[in-house]
Amino acid sequence: APEERLPRPPPSPSPTLRMSSTTTDEAKIIDGKAVAKEIRADIKKQVEELKKEHDVLPGLATILVGDRTDSAMYVKFKKRAAKEVGFHSVDIKLPETVTEEQLIAEVKKCIDDKAVHGILVQLPLPKHINEDKVLASIPHHKDVDGFSAQNIGNLCLKGGEPPLAVPCTPAGCVELIQRTGVDVKGKDAVVVGRSNIVGMPMAHLLRSMDCTVTVCHSRTKDIKAHVRRADILVAAIGKAEFIKGDWIKPGAIVIDVGINDKEDKTKKRGYRLVGDVDFAAAKKVAAHITPVPGGVGPMTIAMLLRNTLNLARHASGLERLILRRDRGYKDVVDSSQGEGAKE
Repeated sequence: APEERLPRPPPSPSPTLRMSSTTTDEAKIIDGKAVAKEIRADIKKQVEELKKEHDVLPGLATILVGDRTDSAMYVKFKKRAAKEVGFHSVDIKLPETVTEEQLIAEVKKCIDDKAVHGILVQLPLPKHINEDKVLASIPHHKDVDGFSAQNIGNLCLKGGEPPLAVPCTPAGCVELIQRTGVDVKGKDAVVVGRSNIVGMPMAHLLRSMDCTVTVCHSRTKDIKAHVRRADILVAAIGKAEFIKGDWIKPGAIVIDVGINDKEDKTKKRGYRLVGDVDFAAAKKVAAHITPVPGGVGPMTIAMLLRNTLNLARHASGLERLILRRDRGYKDVVDSSQGEGAKE
């Protein structure tokens, strides 16, 4: 049952909120890498306790199709993190030519494996495979990405059952927002991007925290005007430095989900990674901002581990763990409703 929702003072900033600005006029950098490291250490401790007290070891199955370099790299990072916290891992590598039926058959093997609590199919899949059909074959109690219709539906509803897993990147964004120590209730939040993976669940999570939420997308007129009103900005549009510094509201929290290549001849590889926000300009206006890289990215994998742990606990009839007990976040992940849920 959710905690009582009496007003509580906002939490103190986490020690992993790096005060790396050189002047008082620049934003505080939210160090996602450090926060993720802290979360992984906590998960490792929880895994040890779960094994000792209940003889349960969380299991994560990853399914990789084809030879895409980026997908192989992402899976490698996830496997490394799973090993770090002590998970049981099942790794399935399939050729580019695998059929949709063969892939779903592998998914079903993982469903039947009681040692596997979370199943991850790395996207994108080859064009001849229907991604939606493959993802729909994963039951919600093993849906580690939190993408199933049941988990998303429970996330969006006021009241009712909480989702068994929360989409990883949005959950990581909320964690970082909470680490600023800012009370976000009643604040104007703008999400730029409406994908099923980030934008849509992000908007619902912010709503559940009692923010007033606007979602901008490719058809939105005058995105700049909307962004300028944002006390909290989440950029997930996939365009390098699309959001300029003079768009940012002074004192805003800026969470940059984007990761894009930008030509840079001074770099050995000929490019550097940038977000969807012009970081150099935005940090002179915002109060808190995530860097790229080292901001949201590490949090996505940390939340994947958290989801796996919670799915293992659910399978064992145990209560799910709270991601954070700071103001607002327990309501988000436990009941998908904020203080205004009954309005």
